[in-house]
Amino acid sequence: MTTATALIVDDEADIRELVELTLMRMGLKTAAASTVAEARALLDAQPFDLCITDMRLPDGRGLELVRDYHDKLPIAVITAYGNAEMAVESLKAGAFDFVSKPVDLGVLRKLVDTALKLRQPAALPAAAPAKERAPASAEPSAKSADQGGLLGNATGVQQLRAMIEKLARNQAPVHITGESGTGKELTARLIHSRSPRAAAPFVPVNCGAIPTELMESEFFGHKKGSFTGAVKDKIGLFQAAEGGTLFLDEVADLPLHMQVKLLRAVQERAVRPVGGDAELAVNVRIISATHKNLNELVTKGAFRQDLYYRLNVIEVRTPPLRERREDIPLLATAILARLAPGNGLDKPPHLHRSAVDALVAYDFPGNVRELENTLERALALCDGERIVADDLQLRPCALAPMDEPTTPAPRALSMGSAPLDSHVEELEKQAIRDALDKTRWNKTKAADLLGMSFRSLRYRIKKLGIE
Repeated sequence: MTTATALIVDDEADIRELVELTLMRMGLKTAAASTVAEARALLDAQPFDLCITDMRLPDGRGLELVRDYHDKLPIAVITAYGNAEMAVESLKAGAFDFVSKPVDLGVLRKLVDTALKLRQPAALPAAAPAKERAPASAEPSAKSADQGGLLGNATGVQQLRAMIEKLARNQAPVHITGESGTGKELTARLIHSRSPRAAAPFVPVNCGAIPTELMESEFFGHKKGSFTGAVKDKIGLFQAAEGGTLFLDEVADLPLHMQVKLLRAVQERAVRPVGGDAELAVNVRIISATHKNLNELVTKGAFRQDLYYRLNVIEVRTPPLRERREDIPLLATAILARLAPGNGLDKPPHLHRSAVDALVAYDFPGNVRELENTLERALALCDGERIVADDLQLRPCALAPMDEPTTPAPRALSMGSAPLDSHVEELEKQAIRDALDKTRWNKTKAADLLGMSFRSLRYRIKKLGIE
């Protein structure tokens, strides 16, 4: 590989020379400019692998270079110490990363190393893990569906795949919004796996699952003897994710006192272990997610506004399954192929048309996670050859409205104030009891009479408590 070249743009000669010297010692060739105009002339005249620019220049702002050239090369900005707003503005404009004055050479070296990995296509995985990919036996449309590790051809999914590829090429904090079960962690993993950080750890943490009293130790680590039970030094989640990505799932569940500490760690890029005397520099990309509305929580005072702005530099939304119904058959086929071996099946059962129609009509409040649970249940209930609508056990109250008007329930089935589910269960129990009585409790014959598989009938008898 040819020697990397970097352009340093700063009107302060001492800073410019310091950065140039540091990069030259790392084996890079450098060029320098002191104004926006000089930088433009150099960027237009020759290719560079990296640009580092100050924000304030005699004839303009470094942000102009970011906006005009970030698609051609990674551009990092130098911001004034403590100017978080400027750093966020530059990241939103497309900056690869930022470093604050006075320039920490350790942070600068890590930034440069990460940026130069973008020159190495082999470092970017071209495929998602096997369990996320559609099998070769999936429907024909699967051939074009798995671009970027997300199955589906819906517009929302295509837009999400494109956004993942863009975000993989910078270091801006990303906040992923979306309902539970829509693939927020998968999205975060794909951003990481396609980024220059792919070889470093991806560390996921559910913020709502850590006891409040242990949060600081879990995130930042602790020193031996710092509290009762601290029998040895322990590294925290930030240190464990060094060089990689820290995924903060359900970040809205963080208590306010921990939000303050997290904000400092994100701003300063350093953490202080519990009981430690000094801060430790960390090189970690933060991706956060929640199914809650952070903006509303900020308004209510339940989430710090300054932390919200630092985490939500770029927002990504994962679409719910009901907005991409056309993808459900493809997803179901892929999920069944993955689940079948674990259920003792040599090949996945065929999805009957009635099952496909029922799945597409269902709202799936639990999204892809609920779809997987539904299909796993259906595998246990089906005859092993095919899955029919009856095997899915979908709740009638969650079906999407159909084009045809529904037939009003007879007066004899008036529900009064009781829930719909209880009435459906009673009707189901009565139908099963009648069939069993008619066949003298021959379950095989009763299943035929009811138009369901024997396994499905056995499951329902147990579930409904029919003796």
